[in-house]
Amino acid sequence: MRSYRGGPVQHYHEVAQVCLNGHIITDRYDSSPQLRKNFCSICGAKTIHQCPNCGENIQGDYIVPHVVLGGLSSTPAYCHNCGAAFPWTERRLEAVRQLALETEELGEEKEELVNSLPDLVSDTPGTPMAAKRWKKALEKLGGHSASALKEMIVQVASETAKKLLFP
Repeated sequence: MRSYRGGPVQHYHEVAQVCLNGHIITDRYDSSPQLRKNFCSICGAKTIHQCPNCGENIQGDYIVPHVVLGGLSSTPAYCHNCGAAFPWTERRLEAVRQLALETEELGEEKEELVNSLPDLVSDTPGTPMAAKRWKKALEKLGGHSASALKEMIVQVASETAKKLLFP
């Protein structure tokens, strides 16, 4: 802990409120209660501020007294306390899975691609291989199917996977 003018400075995360589809409602749930909403104004989905699995608060803005940092720029994919996927992560993964399975041009590689999705969301030892598989599939597809899958993958992929897929 550091001190500022002789007193301790405590760094902490505010609480975030997010809709079930992943839209950030506020990254300052506790300090700005006027920003809270029961439902998302973008998509109408119910909002949460705690992990549905363990009840831990969703981490919002990182607060360092007397320092201005940016707010929460994207929603976390997984709970920092229990590791469970948040509802928006599950929904996005399911949407990509469904679209991949319905894309006839992918042929027999569909199952392999679908099974590699968790490695696109998290940085794991399998992330580079998953990104390589998806990049190859997107190049093979082209057109509307490729752009629809790309748009959905960008929403769910980890930063490392995005850099490997779309350099």
